[in-house]
Amino acid sequence: MTPAHGPGPGPAGAPPLEPEVMLRQMWCLADDIRAHTAPFAEQVRALPGSLGLAGIESVVIVGNGDSDHAARAVEMAFRSLAGVDCRPVSALPFTHYRKSAAPSSPARVLTLAISASGGSPLVVRAAEQARAEGGAVVALTGRAESPLARSAHGTVLLALPGQEPSPGVRTYQASLLGALLLAIALGQARGHLDRAAADMLRDELGALADAVEATVGENTGRTRQIADRIAHAPVLTLLGGGPSHGSALYSAAKVIETSAVFAVGQDLEEWCHVERFAGPRDLPVFVLAPAGRCSGHARRVAQRATELGRRLVAVAPAGRLDGFPAWAHLPVHGQVREEFSPLLYHLFAAPLACHLAQCLNRVPFAAGRAPQASPGRPSAPAVSSPQLPRP
Repeated sequence: MTPAHGPGPGPAGAPPLEPEVMLRQMWCLADDIRAHTAPFAEQVRALPGSLGLAGIESVVIVGNGDSDHAARAVEMAFRSLAGVDCRPVSALPFTHYRKSAAPSSPARVLTLAISASGGSPLVVRAAEQARAEGGAVVALTGRAESPLARSAHGTVLLALPGQEPSPGVRTYQASLLGALLLAIALGQARGHLDRAAADMLRDELGALADAVEATVGENTGRTRQIADRIAHAPVLTLLGGGPSHGSALYSAAKVIETSAVFAVGQDLEEWCHVERFAGPRDLPVFVLAPAGRCSGHARRVAQRATELGRRLVAVAPAGRLDGFPAWAHLPVHGQVREEFSPLLYHLFAAPLACHLAQCLNRVPFAAGRAPQASPGRPSAPAVSSPQLPRP
């Protein structure tokens, strides 16, 4: 999470965050889905009729940091469930390099602006620009009285009780959930989905709570074992295609923010063209491979990474891990359509980031600096990068 997406490391002099906050955030996720799917859906249904959802032909999703990763993770859902063109655009290109919409087209474009804090300056500016051009603007934010909410025609308030400062975990899931519910509602408004199909999809989202709970429960221990063996790697690479590319970007961000370990999120195929040439030979590579359009390609990339000597960690459905030639497995429980898979395929990232920080004696947002000595957490050197230990 960046300061644009939610609370950062806090004011000067405030006690540092502890990496264990990531685990507390993880254990809230299943209950958040149970508690908030229906209320969020009701807010989406209550968006003002003046938005003209039935006439929307394309969606632009704007955000920074976690919000931008969420935008990329839900792009497929808007294309397939709502039947519209969808383009995730981070806030700087939107505000500084985008060509303004033609006078005749803005009413057919919906701009979805995402910021958990509601105060990300360039996301607010993007919403203001889109509105000034005559387009419809919806905000997804956790703050009702935020600048972003005031800039939009309608707001879906993603408020989470008991939220504590941390690299964003609960806020990220809330952004995904709100965007997916909007994609379903847009599909229904446009006649792309009938009411029964839309209700079925909303029920599917709510039912994912059990899969979230099971996946978090199993992988908390597995990620600890993996972190113990890769903590001193110079870089971690996380790969995914389609919605999982957004999940890979988000997962890399959590590792960096929490543990100050450099991590890269990349598209499956792009890794084959560039990052596979990076050394050392045994760099850890995480492949996110939900059932879906590029699951076969994910397996081929995993095989190639293993042949190159990489430590391959497969993040894949619990019943389909046997075919992965992986050094370690992170099973994902439950059956999920690819459009909703981002709700499950990031769940390893927060506990992995927590355990890496614990191994290296670091704290979130510390930028590699040794933490202040405290009970149970003595000071340690900021960064050490010996060669990755062999299996």
